[in-house]
Amino acid sequence: MNVANLQIEGLLMAMAAINNALVHKGLLTIDEIELALARTESSLTGDERFCEDMSPANRDAVCFPVRLLRLANTSQGEVGVMSFSELTRAVGETKQSYNDQR
Repeated sequence: MNVANLQIEGLLMAMAAINNALVHKGLLTIDEIELALARTESSLTGDERFCEDMSPANRDAVCFPVRLLRLANTSQGEVGVMSFSELTRAVGETKQSYNDQR
């Protein structure tokens, strides 16, 4: 596996843990984090180059970190977040086609 991928994996799981801590300390709610991440994904997918210049695989790559963090946020429990492999599987199972793929 590419070292950069491992670094991104660590970074995403660190962000998921921070989001979990923010919720459990009462600083943010799950809904507030979800809204921020949903807006981020909308901003990414609304970018003109996103549809015109990127393949569906590249679009998925751009959206993957945000989608993983959204799932980690909405599925978090008292003890923390799911593992990276569980989250990546869930991202793949829940992704939808883009408008130009229908």
